[in-house]
Amino acid sequence: MADEEFVEFAQASVGRLRDAAFLMCRDWHLAQDLTQTALAKMYANWGRVRRADDPYAYARKVLLRCVIDQQRRRSSTELAMSTPPDQGEEHPAELRMTLLDAVATLPLRDRAIIVLRYWDDLSVETTAEVVGVSTAVVKSQSMRSLSRLRDLLGDTRSELFAEERH
Repeated sequence: MADEEFVEFAQASVGRLRDAAFLMCRDWHLAQDLTQTALAKMYANWGRVRRADDPYAYARKVLLRCVIDQQRRRSSTELAMSTPPDQGEEHPAELRMTLLDAVATLPLRDRAIIVLRYWDDLSVETTAEVVGVSTAVVKSQSMRSLSRLRDLLGDTRSELFAEERH
């Protein structure tokens, strides 16, 4: 029964987790590995995790810790620049890559905050809990990061970051 619940959870969550991991590390292969590592850790503790109010929120925390651990182990600070697989045409590919390149310039914690707030559409409070910082840090880093992205992308892309949500 527990194994079936985990498989169902993993199948429903793997895509969103992998996408979030990619946005934080910018390497599809590494994102896949980090997602699998996070899911393996979830499986090892599934008895406790499945009783949590929101197992996906727990999975985001585990994934973020995996990304941070991997970043710490990495000897070079240069980000791998790989092309994401085709994911439909919600936005033109050029715009998507420009945006991804801009987000990749942010420090890891700021990238995580931007990904959780605007990709996963989490509240300030939930983002603060996942990242392990105060809500004030999430708000200030979001504003600074969005401002930096606006500067990097210039006026032509400023509509992407119209107004910081509170």
